[in-house]
Amino acid sequence: MRTLFKKWFLIPVVASLLVTFGCSGGQGATPTGTQTLTDQMGRTVAVPKAPQRIISMSPAVTEILYSLGLGERVVARTDFDDYPPEVKDKPSIGGFSDPNFEKIISLSPDLVIASNLQWKDIFTSLEEKGVAVLVIDPKTIDQVFDAITLVGKAAGVSDKAAEVVKGLRTRVDAVTKKTSGLTAEQRPRVLTIIWHEPLMSGGQGTLHDELIKTAGGVNVGGELTGYAEISLEAVVNANPQVIIVGVGMGEGADAPFKFAQNDERLKGTDARVNNRVYSIDSNLSDRPGPRVIDALEQFARLIHPELFK
Repeated sequence: MRTLFKKWFLIPVVASLLVTFGCSGGQGATPTGTQTLTDQMGRTVAVPKAPQRIISMSPAVTEILYSLGLGERVVARTDFDDYPPEVKDKPSIGGFSDPNFEKIISLSPDLVIASNLQWKDIFTSLEEKGVAVLVIDPKTIDQVFDAITLVGKAAGVSDKAAEVVKGLRTRVDAVTKKTSGLTAEQRPRVLTIIWHEPLMSGGQGTLHDELIKTAGGVNVGGELTGYAEISLEAVVNANPQVIIVGVGMGEGADAPFKFAQNDERLKGTDARVNNRVYSIDSNLSDRPGPRVIDALEQFARLIHPELFK
């Protein structure tokens, strides 16, 4: 399980899992029927104006594509892509660390969209074969919106992307309308647990940190950088008032939640004393796609039930 965690967070989220969004994309057109975009790595990419055969190389990318109504154009995905459920009917090109280059080529894609550059050599090989590779890797909610906009532009559905982003922003605004004016005393101390062996949480530069703050809390792991280990002693000293645990990832999916509920060393924390240890589907909170707003709304209800009934 620890190996699976590292694959999911250190590669797609932390490394993920995740690359600063320099801009949402340039534009232009060439006589060959392509448009020139700037991806999240700052790479200039010539993309077909209306790509019909798209391969997604991360769950977040897949969720973005389907949110834009592009499911029929997706010809393949990775082993970890499981939402929406119908995507599991698509062929897989492998995992995060071992995508099958021959399989990708055999599917004749005209666009590959990935969430970071961990397959740099494969991307180079694909581009040498004439396959456009666009890289996205948002680390913040605004960057998720930028990613949706960029994918929409690449696929020729910019209007749909604008509609999706507008709807998501409205939901974020509904949360911040209630939390932005909270005083420091009204913001409870919140610990997110990503995994428990070792104990890991989300620090600065992570979606989890932003989710806590936007939902009206103070991140106990706020001194960390990225997704990192946090000592149990530090947690006990910080005395979290709310603990939110990601569940549903690989074998032992609920093990971190059981740890938070039952570990004797945490029994004196306010969260345990007041029965405020909660679980959340890690696929919502960990994937930088449209459903991260579902995670935000859940964080808000868990941290401030008095505001979000």
